[in-house]
Parts: sequence; C-alpha cells; structure tokens
Amino acid sequence: MFQGFKKAFQHVEGIEIAYRIGGKGPALLLLHGHPQTHVIWHKVAEKLAEQFTVVAADLRGYGDSAKPEADDRHEAYSKRRMAADMVGLMHALGFEQFALMAHDRGARVAHRLALDHPQRLTRLVLLDIAPTLAMYRQTNEAFARAYWHWFFLIRPAPLPETLIEANPEGYLRSVMGGRSAGLAPFTAEAFAEYRRCLSLPGAARGVCEDYRAAAGIDLEHDQADIDAGNTVKTPLLVMWGRDGVIGKCFEPLKEWRACAEDVRGSELPCGHYIPEEAPQALLEHALPFLLHA
Repeated sequence: MFQGFKKAFQHVEGIEIAYRIGGKGPALLLLHGHPQTHVIWHKVAEKLAEQFTVVAADLRGYGDSAKPEADDRHEAYSKRRMAADMVGLMHALGFEQFALMAHDRGARVAHRLALDHPQRLTRLVLLDIAPTLAMYRQTNEAFARAYWHWFFLIRPAPLPETLIEANPEGYLRSVMGGRSAGLAPFTAEAFAEYRRCLSLPGAARGVCEDYRAAAGIDLEHDQADIDAGNTVKTPLLVMWGRDGVIGKCFEPLKEWRACAEDVRGSELPCGHYIPEEAPQALLEHALPFLLHA
C-alpha cells in the first residue's frame, strides 16, 4: 500500500500527528473516519498522487497519532482542535492552501476546518455524512439502529473503552462488518492495520472522546455558527453510498445547502466505506471537481 509515499510524524498543537505524503502538484489532504486510519485511502492514494501532493493523516486519537488524555468538556477531541491539528500539519509541510477530501469522522473535522479556516481551502469533498447537528436532531429509529455506536461510544468512561479494549478485533468486525457490504471491501493488509491501531494504548479512549465531543462541545460550536450566519464558502462536493444509511435517513444535498453556499453531489453505487468499496467511482467523481480549482 502507498507505493511512493513516505510515513512521518509532525509535532503540531502540542501533539504528534502521523501522516503519509507522496506525489507532486497542489496539496490534497485526506482524512479518514472511525474506526479506521489514513489507510482507508490506500486504493486511491497512488492515483491521486499523479495530480496532487497527497497528505493522508491520522486524526488525533486514531492510528499512530497521539491520543491525548480526556477532559471534562471533551475539548481535546473537539472538531475545532482536530481541524487546528490539520491546519498546523499542512503549514509545517509548507502548504498554506490545500484541497481536502474526507470520510466519516474526518469529514466532520473537514466541515469544522472549512468554517474556522476558510482561507486555507480551495476545494472540499465530504463522503457519507450529513452535518452532525442535523443528524442528531433528526435521529429516528432506523438511524439509531444503524448507528448504534454513536450512542454507545458517548457513554461515560470507562465502560465503552473497557469493552473495546477487551476485544478490538471483535469491535472492528462488528462495526465495519455490520455495514451493507460486510467485510468484503477490506483487504487483509488494511484490516490488519486497523486492528493494530485500535489495539494501541489510548486508542479506545481516543475513539470514545471523538464521539463524546461530537455529542457535546461540537454541537455548541455548530449552533454558534448557525446563529452567526457562518456558512461554508469553499466549493463543496458531497457524496454518499446508495446502500448506506445517510441517503436513506437524511437528504444530504438539502442539509448541506442549508449550511454551505456552493454544493453539488450525488450517491455512489456502494455503502458507507466509499474509498474502499468504490474507489474507481470515487476517483471518477472527485478528480474533475478537485482539478477545477
């Protein structure tokens, strides 16, 4: 995986962020979701590197990035702090502006980055999410059953952490294998990386704190932007899996057009894990948009 890329660490915002970098051209930052790492991009990274300098990073709390201790407000894992990590990383690598493509939890970080640091972004691609505040406010039985982990992971420590740490692979198989495509999209090498990283000390805490922040302080930040009329100004492409939950429980384009000014998008023939389930379809839709900067 990641032929031609190098793996490195950068100290930003008081912590170490792990990333891979490869390719040439304008900068493109890739952010992953839960319960994965930057490895989710392994089927598309080399193709993207033909056109871009690709930086695929691990979010704080995930992969080989640092896993800070928790705080009462879960501020250490707010999407604001995670977004600042990525701005700091790209600045340290010499990129003051960049395109950004992100999946799942990483897409929530990307949404916050677009609101807090709009001058940094040229183009934005968000995969298989609706805005966090909209999803919580419109939660119904179908969504709660499919996204049970949203409500499990925010339980007070240490219950969720203890259960994940008892069987990291079992947790991965339940969450990832429980989606529409099962475990078929994940290569043995990629799954082994996800298992290794979720087994690291502090990884379960990082995952839970990410979700606790999303159910608390992140919602406060999102509402403050709505109240202030602050919207995403960056041209935005949103895509979601036809067989996933987002398009069935929400209206993604409607929700994004309520909080962003220039939105286009469509469903793709896959489930939730778009970069691993439908890499060619993702490239066919994302590349023309990203190259039109």
